[in-house]
Order: sequence, then structure tokens, then C-alpha cells
Amino acid sequence: MEELTDDLNNELNKIDINVKRQAQIKYWNGFKIAEIARQLNIPQSTISSWKEREKWDDIAPIGRVEATLETRLCILIMKEPKSGSDFKEIDLLQRQMERVARIKKYSNGGGNETDLNPKIKNRNKGERKTADKNPITQEQEELLINGLLETMFPYQRVWHDAGLKHRIRNILKSRQIGATYFFALESFVDALKTGRNQIFISASKKQALQFRSYIIDYAKRVADVELKGETIVLPNSAELIFLGTNSKTAQSYHGNLYFDEIFWVPRFEEIRKVASAMASQKQYRQTYFSTPSTLAHSAYPFWSGKRFNRGRPKAQQGVFDISHDFLKYGRVGPDNQWRQIVNIYDAENGGCNLFDIHDLKLEYSADEFEQLFMCQFIDDNESVFKFAMLQRCQVDSLEIWRDFNPLYLRPFGNREVWLGYDPAYTGDRAALAIIAPPRVEGGTFRVLHYQTFHGMDFAQQAERIRHYCDSYNVSRIGIDMTGLGTGVYQIVKTFRPDAVGYQYNPDLKNRMVLKAFDVISKGRMEWDSLGNDIPASFMSIKKQLTASGKQTTYFADRSEEASHGDIAWAIMQTLINEPFEGTSTVNQSFMEIYS
Repeated sequence: MEELTDDLNNELNKIDINVKRQAQIKYWNGFKIAEIARQLNIPQSTISSWKEREKWDDIAPIGRVEATLETRLCILIMKEPKSGSDFKEIDLLQRQMERVARIKKYSNGGGNETDLNPKIKNRNKGERKTADKNPITQEQEELLINGLLETMFPYQRVWHDAGLKHRIRNILKSRQIGATYFFALESFVDALKTGRNQIFISASKKQALQFRSYIIDYAKRVADVELKGETIVLPNSAELIFLGTNSKTAQSYHGNLYFDEIFWVPRFEEIRKVASAMASQKQYRQTYFSTPSTLAHSAYPFWSGKRFNRGRPKAQQGVFDISHDFLKYGRVGPDNQWRQIVNIYDAENGGCNLFDIHDLKLEYSADEFEQLFMCQFIDDNESVFKFAMLQRCQVDSLEIWRDFNPLYLRPFGNREVWLGYDPAYTGDRAALAIIAPPRVEGGTFRVLHYQTFHGMDFAQQAERIRHYCDSYNVSRIGIDMTGLGTGVYQIVKTFRPDAVGYQYNPDLKNRMVLKAFDVISKGRMEWDSLGNDIPASFMSIKKQLTASGKQTTYFADRSEEASHGDIAWAIMQTLINEPFEGTSTVNQSFMEIYS
């Protein structure tokens, strides 16, 4: 043994390597013994003797790796002087030797998986951290935050800046100018930046979920982030909570409040008390925005300042100017609310290019245009159907209509529906309504779907009716065939011979309005709260005398330049399929008032 040690030291001093080990490594690398002997200048018999005696062929691959590592490590240890890179390599080789030792122990059956990865021992210790449901990297977060204002219109930037300065924003707006979209994105970015919860309330759960849809789409499009969950929880624990107005647990939340379409929400004052309490801390802000409905709505005193002045001594009451001229650019009122009115011309001047105002004026009557796009409230005193009565028909269909899903190919299965159609004339709209009749006598009618069309010829209108006949089990079809409406009716008759055409006259309109008044006043009608067009259409119906002055009839300002009430007439064409129940207290009162 002493002789072998002396030989090894002599060889290392000469060529800095153990010849036997070098021969062994060359052999494992595929060199023939004769070639190894020539390269190392030693006899072939010596190498063959080492190979047989030490059983080089029986050594496992991991052992060969270990020998190679050991050889290199020995060379570096013996080297003097050593450089910085030498010390780094020595450290690396030692760690690799430890790794090889664990693999050998595992391979020989004396170890387990922890020998390969010691960290496994601790993976189940302590509290387990739940993985983020919606992971967002720092780079993605920057994209989402920076992308907010890039595509916004100037009036939306005004809303954003007002939110940074004022705790309560109250905005009266034109329809379809992107308010819901903007506030969805603003709230999402605020949650990312501050960690504050964001709470969304609208007239129905379906409408509140529109906020969620906008947020999910924005996150995917801008930063390729997949957001999940009915309540979206962000990595910083901020929650995006989407509620309908019938939520019984709203008081358990806290965060910024966004309340959409307040002038179309039933029981607004009751809901506002609960909703505003969720944002009562000074760190949270409240945002209310809506198109107008009627002066009789319970949200009007909140907007006009009458609620603030109610019960206060006259000396403490504030003076509220809610005119468009005063609020066009946004003002803070005596109640510390920041108010603004944004009509369609304001939006157009603010860069919104999504409308053709000339076409809109042709599609809508003057009154309807003023309400929907010019932020004017309706005074329903002259209307046959009062807003308070119509508002009771609004329901959260997502919560209570379990047998209806508009996303299905057959949304209502094989259940019976009735279809009413008010055709388009030159310059106005056509309207289609699909109604689920009551399943029992005296039951409730439901407006499952309604739609308006513009710029379609008779054949195209008839084709739309055919489409809905394929999607629903339509058992009855009623079509207004007055004047040019007979063109649509005649085409529909070719594929639905059972279609009924109505030739409008004072007697027929009286029966239609009387029947609708009877149904609605008894609470026998439901439509989704998202359908603001329906009450607006019914409120447009007023009474007038016929040309002879001897008979009362009903109208909704239809002319070549304007249309109004089209949705209401389409619905009423289905309701008259149900026979009158005779003279009741309700319809007798109606006839006395409106005859």
C-alpha cells in the first residue's frame, strides 16, 4: 500500500494526474486498451490487469460519473495557486458529489424520494398556502394599469379625475356612451393599485355581471390574464363583487360602490341605504350613473337634491341647479356630491364617434330621443301606463326564471310562447316580442325576449320572424298589418298560415290598451330589469280623441319621421290572445278615467 502511495505521488508530481484513474476514465469513454496504452505510454498488460482486477465493466454509470468528478476535484485541490474560478468549480463539484451520493443511496434501495430532494421533507409542514386563483405578474399589472386611459374618450377622463377628488359621483348620461365599460375598467385598475374591494350593483344580477364581462375581456385582451370566479379575487386580496338589487347579504361587504342605472331600479331609496353603507368609510368612493326615467322615480330626489333638503330647516337647505348648462362640465353640490350631465352631443364633442345622430333622430320620436340621448326626464302624468305601475313588473330574470336560458339553442325548451310583431314603416323601427303565456289561469306573462330592427325590407323582417319560430315553440303569432304592414304579414303567412293580422282601428287599440292595463295593474306581467326600453315604450302611449272628436283612442306618436311605443304594441298584440275576464274593479276604473 505504501508503494502504491509513493507511485501515485510521483505521477501527480510529474503530470498532475493519477495514471490509473486516467486510464479508467478513457476506457469508460470508449477508448481501446491498445490506444490507452499508447497515449499514456504504459504497457497494455498493466491496463488489462487493472481492468480485470477492479472490474471496470461492472461499475454502474453513476459510479463512473462519481470517479470522473473525484478526479477533477483532486486535480483542483492539488493545484497551486488557485484562481477564483477554481474555487467556484471546487464548490460546484462538491455539491455534485453530494447529489451523486444521494442518487446511489436511492438506487441501492436504502433511501427514499427525500434523498433525491431533501426539500420534500418540509413540503407538508406548516400552513399550506393557497395558490392565487387569478395570478397576475408585475409586467401584466403594469400593462393593465397603463392601458386604462389610452382608449378613453375625454369625458371619461373627466369622470376618472373626478373620482380622484370626490367621494361621491352622480352622473346623468346619454344611453350607450360607454359608462358601464369605463367604470368596470376603472374599478379593476383601482383594485390592482390600492387593494380596495369593488362592489357593483345594478337593476338585475345579469346587468351587474356585464361589469364582470368587460373586466375579464379587458384583462385577456391587454395582458393575456385569465380571470376566474363569480367574485373575482386578485393576488392582492382585492375582491370584485357583482350583486343584483335583491341581494340580502349586501351589508356584509365593504369597498368602492358602483351603482348602475339608478333611475330604473325599483325601491332605490331602500337599496341605496344598504349599498351606501358598504362604502361609508372615507377611503371608499360611491359612483351612481344612469339614463333618466321619470320625475316620479324614487332616485330623482337623490339626484335633484330634494332628499338632502328634506327635513332640514330652510336656512340649512342647499340650492341645487341641475340644469344641463350648469352641470355640463361637472359641479359639486351643497351635499358634496359631484354631479355631471353628459348628453349625446357632449359625448360627440368629447370624441365619441360611435353614433350617427341624424339616423337616431329618424329612429326615435322627439320625446324618446330627448329621454334616451338628451338626459331629459319623462313626466308620465299624461301617460296611460304610469312608471310606478310598470316598475313592479321588473324582475331579476337570472335569479328567478330557472326554466329560461337565452344562451341555449332552444332558450325555453319546448314550452309554448306567443310572438307579437310591429312592422317597420319608412324611417321607423320594427319591434318583435316573445311572451311566455301563463301556465295557469290568472298566472303571469313573461317577456322572454324583445328586439327592434331598423332598415330592413319586408322579406328580411319576415325572415327574422322565421328565425325565432325555429328557436321557440311559437304557438301564436300576431302582426300589425295596418297599411304597409300587410307586406310582412303576407310573407309570414307563407310559412305560418296560422299567423293573425291586426288592422289597427280605435276599437282594437282600446281593447289592446285595456287588456294590457288590466294585466300590468294586477301584477301579472314580468320582464327583466335590464329591459329599460319596455317601460319607456309603454309610457309613450297616451290617449287622444279621434278625428270626429266622438271617440277616445290611444297613440304613441308614429309617423314617417319617428316611431314610438313599438315594443309596447308588439307585446300588447300577444296579450289580447287571452280572453277578458269580464268587467273588474280595475278595468272599470280604467274605463272611467280614460274614456
